[in-house]
This record gives sequence, C-alpha cells and structure tokens, in this order.
Amino acid sequence: MKTLFIYVLGLTLFTSCVSQKKYTAMQDRAVNCENELNTSKNQINLLEAGLANEKNRSKSLEQQMEYFKSTNTDLLARLSDLSVVSKSGAESIKKSLEALNEQNKYIKDLTSNMQRKDSINLVLVMNLKRSLDNFEDEDINIEVKKGVVYVSISDKMLFRSGSYNISNRAEEVIGKIAKIINDHKDLDILVEGHTDNVPISTDCMTDNWDLSVKRATSIVRLMQTKFGVQPLRMTAGGRSEYLPKTTNATTEGRAINRRTEIIILPKLDQFFELLEPPTTTVEGQGKG
Repeated sequence: MKTLFIYVLGLTLFTSCVSQKKYTAMQDRAVNCENELNTSKNQINLLEAGLANEKNRSKSLEQQMEYFKSTNTDLLARLSDLSVVSKSGAESIKKSLEALNEQNKYIKDLTSNMQRKDSINLVLVMNLKRSLDNFEDEDINIEVKKGVVYVSISDKMLFRSGSYNISNRAEEVIGKIAKIINDHKDLDILVEGHTDNVPISTDCMTDNWDLSVKRATSIVRLMQTKFGVQPLRMTAGGRSEYLPKTTNATTEGRAINRRTEIIILPKLDQFFELLEPPTTTVEGQGKG
C-alpha cells in the first residue's frame, strides 16, 4: 500500500511538473508573440509615418511644381511681351536709321549739286566778263545773287528814253550774251524790265508796267529771232518801278534804276527736283 501511494504521488508530481513546463513555455511563446506583435506594430507605425512623410513631401513637391509652372508661364508671357516690344523697337530704330541715311544722302546730294551749280555760275561769270570786257562797267554789271547769275544792263545802252526799241549797240551786247547762253543749254533765262518812278503815258503804254514788260519782251524776241535762243528757255517779265536798286530822288539814282536784267538760272523742274526731300518715312511721320 505504501508503495502504491508513493507511485501515485510520484506520478502526480511528474504530471504536475510536465504541465508547469508547458505552461511556462506557452507563457514564453505568448510573450514572444506579443513582443513580435509589438515590433510589427512599431514597424507598421514607422512605415505609416514614413508613408505620411512621403505623402507630405510629394504634396510639397507638387505645390512647388505648380508654383514653378505658374512662375514660368508668367515669365514666358513677360518674355513674349518683351520680345514683341524689342521687335517693334528694333523695327522703329531700323526705319529711323533708314530715314537718317536718306536725309544724309539728300544733304550730300544737295551739297554736291550746289557746289556744281556754283562752279557753273563761276564759269558763266568769267565767260560773260571776258566776252563783254570792251563795254563800260557802269553800263553792264555781272554778279551772282541768290545763287544765280545776274547781268544788269543800263537802259541808256539798250533803249532811247521812254522807248522799247533796241539800239544797234544793244544788239552787239545781247548777241554776246546769247552766245554764252546757247553754250549752256541746261539753263533757263528770265529777262526783267525795270523803270524809274517817273510816270509815263502814251498811245502804246499806259504806265511803267507796260514799259518794263515791253522792254523785256523786246530783248527776249531779239534773242530768239536773231541769236537762236530757244523760246521755251526764256521768260519775259516787267517789275515797273517797284524794285529799285537805289533812290529815285536823284537823276543818277533814276538812271541806275532804269535797267534790264538777264537772269541765268537752273531749269525750274531741275531746281524743284533738287529741293525735293527724300520720300522714305517712319512711323508717325509723313512725307517731307
């Protein structure tokens, strides 16, 4: 009996011992699982936190991208505006430079033509003075005024007092002048009659206007019919008493004022072409 009791007691103790070990092991496994679970939770939390950070970074980058896109669009628009302004400004500058070049060319051409005209005038004056050197200086005066050549001839050499009939001596003078005029066919001739202020009234003339014009036409007619000057090159005009060279209060003064002037000048169409400004225009400007 005693032996059976000891056997039962030992069996009971053995069984109790095995259960305790299993329990302890299970407890350990439970603790390990709980630790692993906690570790997994921590990893998940870390991953979630990292994902949240990445999302925030991504959102921030998207916001930055939107900002840069907006900024770039604005810059491109402004650059486009600046490009338009620059092109417009460059075109305006180009047109202005072209206009300045045309003006410069016009000035050079005008200066060249003026110098050429001055040279022609000098040749005319020299030829006329050489051709008329046997006549008294007080009867014939040759000079350049206002850019053209004036040959002023006193009426006592050309006409009798109050008459428009040309004297024989006058034909010699007009012939020499006509020869030089025919040598320069690119020039025109204006013949002006001038009187003093002494009134005149005859069957053929009403006043000094008539006398000054008839004296001019007499000279023009002689140059055409006897010396072959082309009529289309000549103009006859009368200035009456209204453009005196000196006072009409003295006999000497009135003698000076009674004169016929032969004015040698460029052809009018060439003269106006010479003065014609360049036609190139820039924005906001019209033809000159």
